[in-house]
Amino acid sequence: MSATAVIELDGVLLVTIQGELTDQDAIALQHDLTTQVASVGARGVLIDISALEIVDSFLARTLHDIAGSTSLLAAETVVVGMRPEVAITLVELGLTLPGLRTALSVADGLALFGGSIAAPSEGA
Repeated sequence: MSATAVIELDGVLLVTIQGELTDQDAIALQHDLTTQVASVGARGVLIDISALEIVDSFLARTLHDIAGSTSLLAAETVVVGMRPEVAITLVELGLTLPGLRTALSVADGLALFGGSIAAPSEGA
């Protein structure tokens, strides 16, 4: 089972997928995220997939479904950290994921929600 970490940053849930997900893990992630969006009133979800070397068709569809579910709860989902190889593979499979926003990094994704990650201050 893959480990996923979820933290809240100023009304945005940041989900870091730290290893390959089984289909069961992906379904559980969709359920857990939808529940957390509703319970905390999140306005956005960032899903960091930078640790993934492969995104298969099931996970791609699940990411699309997560975006649909969270949208119904007034939150937007942005996938961040997609590797070039993953993007190429998804296009080759015909999985362009219409309606799912992406960003290159967590900082870029957070900026889409009007937030930023503060740099550590000097001397702190």
